[in-house]
Amino acid sequence: MKNIFLAFTLLFAVNTIAQEEINWMTLEEAVELQKTEPKKILMDAYTSWCGPCKLLDARTFTNKDLVAFVNEHYYAVKFDAEGNEEIDFKGKTYKNPSYDPAKSKKRNSAHELSRGLGIRAYPTLLFFDENAQLIAPVSGYKTPQQLELYLKMFQSNKHLEMKSQSEFDKYNKDFKAEFKNNA
Repeated sequence: MKNIFLAFTLLFAVNTIAQEEINWMTLEEAVELQKTEPKKILMDAYTSWCGPCKLLDARTFTNKDLVAFVNEHYYAVKFDAEGNEEIDFKGKTYKNPSYDPAKSKKRNSAHELSRGLGIRAYPTLLFFDENAQLIAPVSGYKTPQQLELYLKMFQSNKHLEMKSQSEFDKYNKDFKAEFKNNA
C-alpha cells in the first residue's frame, strides 16, 4: 500500500513540475505534431543578446497560468532568430549562411527563416494556425497578462471576427486578464 501511495505522490509531483515550464520544441517537431493533434503554434523569436528576450523568459514564460495555458493549447517553439540552426519548414531548408561563430553572444546576421517571416524586432512572438500558416507576429516584451490577450484571442479564433483596428481595440479594452502574477 505504501508503494502505491508513493507512486501516486511521485506521479503527481512529476506532473506538477512538468507544468512549471513551457514544453519548448523545434519548429519541425511542432509541425509534425500538428499532423496527429492539431494545435496552434506559438514561436518565440529571440536572440542571445536581447535584454527584453531575457525578461520574457524570466518574467513571462515562468508565469504558472501562462505555462499551463500554452502547454494545453499550443505547441511552443523557441527560435534563435540570429542562430546557426538549419530548419526545414514547408518544404524549404532555412540556414544562416552569414552566421559568425565569433559573434554567437552578440549581434549576428539574421537567419533566413527570420527574414522569411518578416521579423524586424526582438523578441517577436509569432502565432501560426493548425496548418502552420502564419496568423500574426507580436513584437516586443509582453507581461503574462498582455500576452494572455493574444494567446486567448488566437486560440479561440476571435481574430477572425475582427476586420478593423477599432474592433481589435474594443476587444483589447473589454478583455479581462485572468492570469495571476507569480508571487
